[in-house]
Amino acid sequence: MKWQGRRGSDNIEDRREAGPAGGRRVSLGGAGGLGLVALVLVGWLFGVDLTPLLNSDGLQRESAPRVEDSGSLSERDRAMGDFVSVTLADTEEIWADIFRKDLGKVYHPAVLVLFSQATPSPCGTASGATGPFYCPVDGKVYLDTAFFETLSQELAAGGDFAAAYVVAHEIGHRVQDELGILDKVEAARAKATPAVSNALSVRLELQADCFAGVWAQHAAEDFGTIERGDVAEAMNAAAQIGDDTLARNAGRRPMPDSFTHGTSDQRQFWFAQGFDSGAIGACDTFARKTP
Repeated sequence: MKWQGRRGSDNIEDRREAGPAGGRRVSLGGAGGLGLVALVLVGWLFGVDLTPLLNSDGLQRESAPRVEDSGSLSERDRAMGDFVSVTLADTEEIWADIFRKDLGKVYHPAVLVLFSQATPSPCGTASGATGPFYCPVDGKVYLDTAFFETLSQELAAGGDFAAAYVVAHEIGHRVQDELGILDKVEAARAKATPAVSNALSVRLELQADCFAGVWAQHAAEDFGTIERGDVAEAMNAAAQIGDDTLARNAGRRPMPDSFTHGTSDQRQFWFAQGFDSGAIGACDTFARKTP
């Protein structure tokens, strides 16, 4: 992926030099009918943080300790921050253009918060356990760039375009928020059984994958930044973070009724659907049968 020397976004809030911050830690042991281990795995699936959509009776909050400042950023940290900023700028330009031309709307970009280890958010503490997520309460994406190392070393999904897919997926949730999709899903999940609630969550995540594919197709055409092998990196990342693959890698039997992000095949299918079409209208995962 060709990103060095290109324009970065102004919508970056960098909290990394401040070190890990105090805040609220959320224990989700009883939420949504899922066990704590399953929800921790879900946290690693860089998706929208659905904590605000869950029944608050199932949440237990406790104070998180404040940690001392971590010091200045390394050269690698700064490079990763620049990479995220450039990728975010590309998403802003592409989605603003799609909203204007195809929808007759104005796209309001999200702020992306870079943090180290932990930082507070209105959706609970962002940390390594939650993974990157979009918080619909403040309209911000929360990302610790150390997650890219986890993606590469522990989830076997390395490469700069795999990392760009992480950012594009989270921005896909911002697009859903702008279109009112998140509010509709919240209302539906509030009335649903745990199984139906999980199924709606899956379709939400798959749509964000499809939107990431739409972004990738436009980035290739508009900016010429996609190189040979980049799409394969994104497809591999989609496969490695499927609910079924993560469950097997954790030594558990995949249980489809508990899935919240989709299988590896589903995630690959919908990313490819977005990339091949380049059209937001091709990403209606709620109306179309999912493989």
